[in-house]
Amino acid sequence: MKSKSMLLTMLAASTSVPALAQPVHAPPPADVQIEQPTPAAPAPDTATPSATVDDASGVATPPSTDAEGGIEDIVVTATRREERLQRIPVAVTAVTGEKLTSSGITNTQTLTQAVPGLLFSRSGSGGQPVIRGVGPSGASSNGDEPSVATYIDGVYQPDAYATLMELVEIQRVEVLRGPQGTVFGRNATGGLINIITPDPSFNFRGRVAGTYGRLRNDAGDIDVRAYMTGGVSSTIAADFALLYKNRDGFIKDLVRGGTLGKKEAIDTRAKIMWQPSDSAKIIFTAQTTDYRSQENVYQPLDGNTRGRPFPGAIIPDGPWQGSVDWIPRNDYSRHLMSLRTSFDLGFVNLETTSGYTYSKVKQQADSDSTNIRLAVAGPMPFKTESYSQEVRLLSQSGGPLNWLAGFYAFHLDSSGVIPTLAATVTNGVPGPLGGPVLRPDVNTTSYAVFAEGTYQIAEPLFFTGGARWTYEKRDFIMYRDNNVLLIPKDKFNMDKVTYRFALRYQPTPDWNVYASYGTGFKSGAYNTITRTLNRVDPETIKSLEGGIKADITRNLRVNLALFHYKFEDLQVSARHPVNVEYILQNAASSKSYGGELEVTAVPVEGLSITGTASYTHARYESFPLAQGFVPRPTGGNDAATVDASGNHMVKAPVTTFSISPRYEHDFGSGTFDISANLFHSAKWYADFANRFYQPAYTTLSAQVGYTVGQVRFTLSGTNITDEVVYDQLRVGSQATDVILAAPREVKFGIEVKF
Repeated sequence: MKSKSMLLTMLAASTSVPALAQPVHAPPPADVQIEQPTPAAPAPDTATPSATVDDASGVATPPSTDAEGGIEDIVVTATRREERLQRIPVAVTAVTGEKLTSSGITNTQTLTQAVPGLLFSRSGSGGQPVIRGVGPSGASSNGDEPSVATYIDGVYQPDAYATLMELVEIQRVEVLRGPQGTVFGRNATGGLINIITPDPSFNFRGRVAGTYGRLRNDAGDIDVRAYMTGGVSSTIAADFALLYKNRDGFIKDLVRGGTLGKKEAIDTRAKIMWQPSDSAKIIFTAQTTDYRSQENVYQPLDGNTRGRPFPGAIIPDGPWQGSVDWIPRNDYSRHLMSLRTSFDLGFVNLETTSGYTYSKVKQQADSDSTNIRLAVAGPMPFKTESYSQEVRLLSQSGGPLNWLAGFYAFHLDSSGVIPTLAATVTNGVPGPLGGPVLRPDVNTTSYAVFAEGTYQIAEPLFFTGGARWTYEKRDFIMYRDNNVLLIPKDKFNMDKVTYRFALRYQPTPDWNVYASYGTGFKSGAYNTITRTLNRVDPETIKSLEGGIKADITRNLRVNLALFHYKFEDLQVSARHPVNVEYILQNAASSKSYGGELEVTAVPVEGLSITGTASYTHARYESFPLAQGFVPRPTGGNDAATVDASGNHMVKAPVTTFSISPRYEHDFGSGTFDISANLFHSAKWYADFANRFYQPAYTTLSAQVGYTVGQVRFTLSGTNITDEVVYDQLRVGSQATDVILAAPREVKFGIEVKF
């Protein structure tokens, strides 16, 4: 672990402020415009992603509307500069905190239902976002960063466990689709999720909200959230956010009786902002999360488990049942600190972001998913510590050229203890569990410089070009049992130039036609869940994208994005052929193309409708030595090398769509509203051979609300039809098993603002 002086040095430099979604015609007052420094010339827009404001909730929320009933224009700064969403040439979905709150969206996984092209799955305790087929395919190995990057207030979250989170007092969530190879933090081949929380206000305000829900097996769900902000002096403001969640287990325990699947979470966040003048702002943030759960309860899919033929084996015969002999465990604690600064120097803005994250994870799961003690993964404690520093200069000239340039540094230390325990079966009787205890340690250090500019060629025509140079080095060592060296220290370093060009044609203020070409890469990685050295090459992507963004009328907005990806050495993972470990591979080449459609309509006063649709054709072009599995007649699977060339890429449904109507009307002394969200996904595959898959599914959520003054009452339901949805589908020698998403839940809520 690096010395604390390194942290102090980084926190002395500061942070820029992520995008602030606000109506163009009505900017917020200065005291709430905390997150974005003086805008760096939104006139000729820079090559920043096109933000399409969507309802990103499990139940519908209205699109923003202006005072006369039309669709409001929105400003985002997802690529570090304030821009109108309809003018920027990349696909982005932006969801404001108000919409998240009113529609009941409380965690990152629910974003699947509103962001086209996004599938938010999990691997045990870790989140696995996949965008347009790009993302993790199997296990989350500590030290192996995801292909879809996640940020909280501009601070990169390097491990999978930080991406699976409750959303606590959110100002906005932005999901950028496509490779991020120029101006945004770490390199990412799939895209990024940027979670932006509100900064302190000098005006005192707050809210307290609570819900109580019921699920199957008489499980209760308590959720309490609170937020308060206000001025401490004329130049200092502070805020505080709190979450407490306690949900009973809803999975029937077939072995011990009772239930499994409970969880408890406590999350606190505090910010202090010092604004000594209109041209300077410094914000310090501290956040801590404590999470304890049994959510990683696996159950065999169609009874396929190695434990099936043993006498006394208990096999679940319906959804939301568990017969595990090892009580699952999914515990983690996370601490985050950041320092963000913004200085208006006249001709340029200087922005800095310093970040520190520290997380500890302990997970345990039954590998054969039965009461027969054959194999277990865990208990596995992991520890990850990271430091990041970014410095940016943004032009403020009013001429035809806008530019930004910057520097990014990142360091990560990750270590863990991984028992790989399995039983040897003799004469049909399982013996005691045995196997090595792995102790991996991974270190990553990266530096990058970047620049991007947009030039107005003619009145309606803009050209953007940007490039980034990245240097990265990694080292890895593995011990076993009592610190016996298993894999000697291995290391590598590399550097890479990535770039992006975009051309935007704006024939009218309400129409935008664009095309872009860019590249991205993800560094090589080490597999930390294996007893042999397993290192994969970097994955690279070439991306061609085009789109149209059109406000056809004041009440109808249609945004269409089309893309074509070409991958080389796509990094993929699968279970080990025999034991409970994993393997990493490079898929030689892959291709993905398709598009997303997003529509926002306000046909009559009070009624709003949002809809999304996606089509993704994602295939492995050349993958002749893929790790595959074939079901064994007696249960479990036998490993088989397969030629996956031409097969579907994993976790890439061909089509998805959602439709979200909402209606509100003044009624009596208050306002009544009703909303719903219907989401459909085609099937997606979990293995390279395309034998195991999540069937097509449709979910329905709805909410009814009534607001009187500062008090709001809600009655809502999620997964109303009790659809069986796989949070994870795991294929290995021990079993084919799944973690199921939560069943139907009905909730009553009340919120008080002050």
